[in-house]
Amino acid sequence: MNKEEFKARANQRIDEISAKINEIKAEKESVKSDAKEEFEESLQELESRKTDLQSKYEDLLNATDEKWEEVKSTFSDAADSFEEGFSKLSALV
Repeated sequence: MNKEEFKARANQRIDEISAKINEIKAEKESVKSDAKEEFEESLQELESRKTDLQSKYEDLLNATDEKWEEVKSTFSDAADSFEEGFSKLSALV
């Protein structure tokens, strides 16, 4: 995958993550009362990580050839880390 393809895929992943967070927010009312606090904390953590991911995407867009592999790897790791958070929140619903 070349740089432009990776950048397009990275932007798509951010959109997918944002959509998934919005889906989870919509399910907030169905969270059991004893799990609401944990749900809120986990959701806030995901929102914070999404902001960080968007920052990493900006780094990706502006990366020099010398830094490309490092920035690409950092972005990929950050994007992949959302799955655990999504699983945790889904279990609370």
